[in-house]
Amino acid sequence: MSAVDPWPQAPILATLPPTARLDLSFDVARLLEDLEQIRATTWKEIRIVSGEGIGDYATKLDWRTIPLRSIGGDGDRGDAGGPDLADFADTPWLTRLPYLAEVLKAIPARLASVRLMALGPGARTPVHSDTKVGLPWGSARLHVPIVTMPEATLTIADEVHCWQPGTVWYADFTRGHMVQNTGDTVRVHLVIDSLATPALLSLFPPVFHGAAVHENTIFEPEADHPAPGGLEALRCRFTMPESFRSWEEPEGAFLRDQPGVPASVDRHAGGLALYLDGEPVYGLVHRGAGEFRFAGWTAERTLRVVRGEDMKVILRTRVGDRMLSRTLDAQALTSAGGPR
Repeated sequence: MSAVDPWPQAPILATLPPTARLDLSFDVARLLEDLEQIRATTWKEIRIVSGEGIGDYATKLDWRTIPLRSIGGDGDRGDAGGPDLADFADTPWLTRLPYLAEVLKAIPARLASVRLMALGPGARTPVHSDTKVGLPWGSARLHVPIVTMPEATLTIADEVHCWQPGTVWYADFTRGHMVQNTGDTVRVHLVIDSLATPALLSLFPPVFHGAAVHENTIFEPEADHPAPGGLEALRCRFTMPESFRSWEEPEGAFLRDQPGVPASVDRHAGGLALYLDGEPVYGLVHRGAGEFRFAGWTAERTLRVVRGEDMKVILRTRVGDRMLSRTLDAQALTSAGGPR
């Protein structure tokens, strides 16, 4: 979450409505039944995640959360997550909420962060925007209202919304927006961050079904692909532009001359991770053809290992149909960890 980013960060967004109702709905009574199981729990304060990691609390307002999916399945994290050593996993909270678990299974996409978010009476956020959250970056932030009232609203693109319980909504939260609750009851939404898939997009209104939208959406494969030649063949070391570690870097920053950081692709926890300065920093999720996204993130930025005598690492960033890349020399690692 930032103050307000310039908009649109991707041109396709200017052709699309700021909000969209999906062709999906859920049983309100069962949503409320699950909510009652944890309503009396101490809810977590929402924290900001930046390109440098977990930051301060998002606001001093009465705006709190219970994480149902988080990085590593940590039930105490109040942030939306980002590139990390571990990927997203269910938290222990979800085991207490059987219907919400069914709701999540009905979303035809791989899920990232999932949070119950409660906006208390009198709360009003500043106008802000969410950085790199949307189809051109490979994700969709969905809202399922559970408890709401006319006084609890979202204002976005000069439109005021009060979505009804059980419905499912997408919004372009890269636009400046704010939420407020002038009523006397806590508003609760289920907020689902998912990776983008064609099946998910098929639930959107027809304006999202055209070729231009598909060409400007980064789709996630339905399943992980085995690494070509096995993980061992992709282990290598190289020097990475310092800015590439941050998902908040300005577009194309990693192409410029800048200090480099010693980097390697090496074993970690049964898979591969990106090591920086000798420490594992980001888990690597294989998308196919030796290309990996960071765990906890989308294919907005990827790393591809090209095997052979002249080994290379290709860094890529994407925004919609725009892709930037930089090819770096690499050295294969031996089983002991050194260059061959």
